[in-house]
Amino acid sequence: MSSPSTFENVSLLRPGEERRLPWYHLVVTGLAGLLVAIALLAIFDVLTVPSAILLGFVLHLLFGYTYSRIREGRRWAMDRLMTLVVIGAFAIAMFPLFSLLWAVVGKGLVRVIAAAPTPFAFWTADMSGVIGGADAGGVFHATVGTLLITLWASIISIPVGLFTAIFLVEYAHHGWRRRLGQGVTFLVDVMTGIPSIVAGLFGLAVFIAFMPDQSVRMGIMGAVALSLLMIPTVVRSSEEMLRLVPMDLREAAYALGVPKWLTIVKVVLRTAIAGVSTGITLAIARVIGETAPLLLTVGMVTSVNWNMFDGRMATLPTFINQQYRAGSANCMSDTVTNPVNQEVYACSITTNIDRAWAAALTLIVIVMILNIIARLISHYFSPKLSR
Repeated sequence: MSSPSTFENVSLLRPGEERRLPWYHLVVTGLAGLLVAIALLAIFDVLTVPSAILLGFVLHLLFGYTYSRIREGRRWAMDRLMTLVVIGAFAIAMFPLFSLLWAVVGKGLVRVIAAAPTPFAFWTADMSGVIGGADAGGVFHATVGTLLITLWASIISIPVGLFTAIFLVEYAHHGWRRRLGQGVTFLVDVMTGIPSIVAGLFGLAVFIAFMPDQSVRMGIMGAVALSLLMIPTVVRSSEEMLRLVPMDLREAAYALGVPKWLTIVKVVLRTAIAGVSTGITLAIARVIGETAPLLLTVGMVTSVNWNMFDGRMATLPTFINQQYRAGSANCMSDTVTNPVNQEVYACSITTNIDRAWAAALTLIVIVMILNIIARLISHYFSPKLSR
């Protein structure tokens, strides 16, 4: 058995060999790596911002490890190196997200604020009578269509997905139920990987088979197509959340004489509500930006359609696709007249692309609001608050 004096002798040797340096030393090595990278790239006349950042990070790893090896020792130097590698991987993962948000907000917000005839009119106007390069119009009709179709898709898929998850977790344990559960799980896995265009074709074929008019397009057709894409996500996420509920909670309810169905409603679902709501939000975010199924099933219009069972509807994804495909407008004069209300608008060559970016910003805002709502549901309905 080692005596206390042995540990004292070992501890006396450690501080001299492995001293921890303040965090700002890594900042200094990072700046040194960036400056050296800029100098090297400038010498070879290949200096760009991405190349400077990439080479600077590599040199930061080298300088940081060498400096830490000299000052702190081999063990802490390796710790510094792994820390920098993890931070770099995180930065690489976040770069596409931030660059996307920067581009969408930078290009879309300008159009939203500078909309004609009043700021933010882009969110309250539709495209009725907007022709050519008219610097007008908005996405109100597309926003309404997106919300209605997504709402109906959620009404279809959330109960189906949630009840399927409850069956797989609570009932598919023995006999024919177990075999049925295995088959359902296999089908859910298959549905998870189906292309969105296949879901659109299915939704189109189901309705066309029972209608004499082969050219009919309705909002409910798009909702059915999107529900095929939502159901697997709802099933999988809800199933995992329900399995995380401790069995002790179920057994305590059974011991008190609570029926199984009431235990599921009052105990299991209430405990898993935070994860289930998050999974449903992810499923909605998964389908709200789908374009291919909606191009086949709902088409595109320039005005608002509130009826899901009659006529074509506009959605934000199809609106973005239409505006981007239109490209640069051809302005034959400085103004364009709306044939519907006879209003005169300025003509802009880039108005189509600007509307596409603004519509993309609108779609991101809707998804963000849905995520905030899911977080609020998780916060206020979580059973942890009642303890």
